[in-house]
This record gives sequence, structure tokens and C-alpha cells, in this order.
Amino acid sequence: MKAHRKKKLLTILTALLLLSTAVALLLYAIGDYADAFYEPTRVVNGDAPLNKTIRVGGLVTTGSVKRATDSLYVEFDITDNQEVITVTFDKSLPDLFREGQGIMAEGQLLDRKTLKATKVLAKHDEKYMPPEIADTLKKSHKKGVEKMQKEQSGNKGSY
Repeated sequence: MKAHRKKKLLTILTALLLLSTAVALLLYAIGDYADAFYEPTRVVNGDAPLNKTIRVGGLVTTGSVKRATDSLYVEFDITDNQEVITVTFDKSLPDLFREGQGIMAEGQLLDRKTLKATKVLAKHDEKYMPPEIADTLKKSHKKGVEKMQKEQSGNKGSY
């Protein structure tokens, strides 16, 4: 191999090594800060980590919002129509936050049923639903219908 080709090959290999190192460092950095989305059923089942920031989405359960009288502290339940978890939050809620509507809360789990939120995101118009929450509700609805059909088919033989 001629000297100029050897030098060119060495330059290309060095560039590839530097590029792959940069990509590896970038992926490592993103992995530490990427927040995962979980629906309440997965949180209750133990799929969500306890000491890591996660996002949980669902519908605010009607009648579950409890506000402190002397601070901004608020506590409410969210559901995916299968499981319910409690969200605690000590900042100002978004103006569009209401019972019965889809929200996404970001924070850390205190246990399998309680999330201490650092952010609460509410939907921003009547028709918008975050895709993660819409998928979760669609899956939960389908599972609920299947469960109800199984229960009904099991009860038919008892008459």
C-alpha cells in the first residue's frame, strides 16, 4: 500500500472512531434524561421505576381533586379506565385542568399508587388528546370490553 493511501485510510478510520464515540456519548446522555411514558395500569403493575422521572397520563377522575386551603398543594386521581393512581402536586395547575379530562403528569413515584408530580400538562383544546393518552385509553377500553364480554359469557350458563 502506498504511503498516501495509508494516510487516507488512517484519516478515515480516525474520523469513524471519533464519530462513533460522539454518537455513543450522545445516546448515553439522552438515556439519562429521556422520560418514559407509563399508563396507570403499568405503574400499578410495577413496570415503572420508583426513583426515576417518568410521565403518567390518563383521565382525571371526577370528584377526586382535593385542594389545600392554605397552599397550592393539590391531590387528584388519574385513571386509564382500569387502574387509578394518585397524583400530588404543589404548584399552580394549568388553566385547562379539569376533572374528566386527559392530563399528563411528570414526576417520581412515591409508591405504586402515588406520583409526586413536578409538572402537570393539560390538553389545550377540546379535540386534542396527547397520542400516548389516546392510545392508552383505546387499549384500556378494548381490554375492558373484552373483560366484560368474558364475564357475561360466563354468567349465561348459571341461569
